[in-house]
Amino acid sequence: MTTSPFPAGTFTPAPGRGRLGRMLLTHARVETALTLRHGEQILLTLLIPLAMLIGLSLLDILPAGDLAGMERVDWITPRILTLAVLSSAFTGQAIALSFDRRYGVLKRLSATALPRWLLVAGRLVAALVVVALQVLVLGVVAALLGWSPSTAGIAFAVALVVLGTVCFGALGVLLGGALRAEAVLALANIVWFVLLLAGGILMVPSALPDTYAAIVTFLPSGALAEGLHAALVDGTFSGASCAVLACWAAVAAAVAAKTTKLT
Repeated sequence: MTTSPFPAGTFTPAPGRGRLGRMLLTHARVETALTLRHGEQILLTLLIPLAMLIGLSLLDILPAGDLAGMERVDWITPRILTLAVLSSAFTGQAIALSFDRRYGVLKRLSATALPRWLLVAGRLVAALVVVALQVLVLGVVAALLGWSPSTAGIAFAVALVVLGTVCFGALGVLLGGALRAEAVLALANIVWFVLLLAGGILMVPSALPDTYAAIVTFLPSGALAEGLHAALVDGTFSGASCAVLACWAAVAAAVAAKTTKLT
């Protein structure tokens, strides 16, 4: 009889769920890789904001009153960063989630050991990674164009970008988890254009009619754009912007938890 060199029980199966932190990182890494491989996603999340940053910084097409004596690139960069967050966390996530539901990806993942909240958390972490890459690229290009942000507000800006990503990510999950893929594809792009043109990103509240300007400040796009402008241009912290983003994030997450479908 051959004696085993291994202690008894060494190869005994031990089924069980893995560590939550490891599962979260693995899921986030897969979601990030899938996003970065998708050509349409890259066009939406990076190339369009990059083209707008360069074009609006170099071309004299902004109203002179909006600049208030500052460099054009200093005015436009916080707003392009807002557009980047909107593109990745909301539009991109909503469309990706809706098509994952359509092709049965979520249904299959729900049969694994991944809890439902971790599926959402993994997507949000992936969105944060993509946004970080966007901010890095856009920041380098803006610096080459002469951007000089207020160093006193950089920490505030980072906090706002994180909060804005969570907010728009929750809204993206709400939209992508409730409607059919075709409807999400159309509606997400419509919302993107509406918020870009009339949601406080390119058109500042002061340039809008008084009644509508008051509404824009309570939209997540307007709150993030104005908050980043205050942080990166004035070096100040906007508590009102944070409050608006936090409220939208909490409400969207609560509703999405009840309405998100797996198929």
